[in-house]
Amino acid sequence: MNTTVQRAREFIYRNARPLDLARWQYHFENGSTEAVLNALSYYQNDDGGFGHALEADAWNPNSSPIQTWVATEILREINFTDNTHDIIKRILHYLESGKSFDGKCWYKIVKSNNGHPHAPWWHTEVDSTDHNDYNPTACLAGFIIRFAEKNSELYKHGCRIAKEAFDQLLADERENGMHTLTCYLRLMEYIEEAKATDMIDLAAVKARLSGLIHGCITQETTEWATSYVCKPSQFFDSPGSMFYADNQKAADFECDFIAQTQLDDGSWNITWDWGNYPSEWAISKNWWKANGIILNLLYLQGFSKL
Repeated sequence: MNTTVQRAREFIYRNARPLDLARWQYHFENGSTEAVLNALSYYQNDDGGFGHALEADAWNPNSSPIQTWVATEILREINFTDNTHDIIKRILHYLESGKSFDGKCWYKIVKSNNGHPHAPWWHTEVDSTDHNDYNPTACLAGFIIRFAEKNSELYKHGCRIAKEAFDQLLADERENGMHTLTCYLRLMEYIEEAKATDMIDLAAVKARLSGLIHGCITQETTEWATSYVCKPSQFFDSPGSMFYADNQKAADFECDFIAQTQLDDGSWNITWDWGNYPSEWAISKNWWKANGIILNLLYLQGFSKL
């Protein structure tokens, strides 16, 4: 085991939540899918949504679309696609319920965050879609298209949202942030996997996303170590990606950057801070470090650098 992996492993075993330990074991120690699903299930509420600081910057125990989106990303990370499984069925139930949905988008920020330790960007005085930002809506619509029954009303609902999202992407000149672009990318991937591409102009979507993603990646690499910036790993983790060729220099540099910036404790620097709730932030920061370790090593693995 090389030094990078060994130091990362030590941090995980000393600091990670059971969920992130299970993810680590799944990816790097032949761990089981079932262990990840079991740990993930403890963040799922009776309504099928997720809470309990699954997204570690908001300790709200109540279900919210952002927290539920994180669960869908973890399912995707472990290539779990069994739509008969209870976790997926209950997520679909939550999305069908209309909770935290305004008719067009799921709320990006929910007011119930305010009653629990949280980062300032998850604070709001009113449930908000953030002016029709499709984060996380595009991704959740894609999850519906990928996993709901094709003849269901829920599936039709997901298709309607997806079409509206892509119409906005293709027609709008607004600057979509990296998280919103990731949701559009994921929606496209879900639609391709569901063999439902007849609903969109796939070539136009791919061309638009390629340009936006290239423009979003921070080319000034001196900022990467200390600022909250967009790196290639936000969108892909191997040279097999359709986005690799346009971003090859930055993507290859990121491999070196990861290798050179590991801290003595085996983790990588977290470039954001809550500015309040210092005791809780200290805990969340370690949770984020564990997550960052997993994602960094998956990136190196995807580029055959482990």
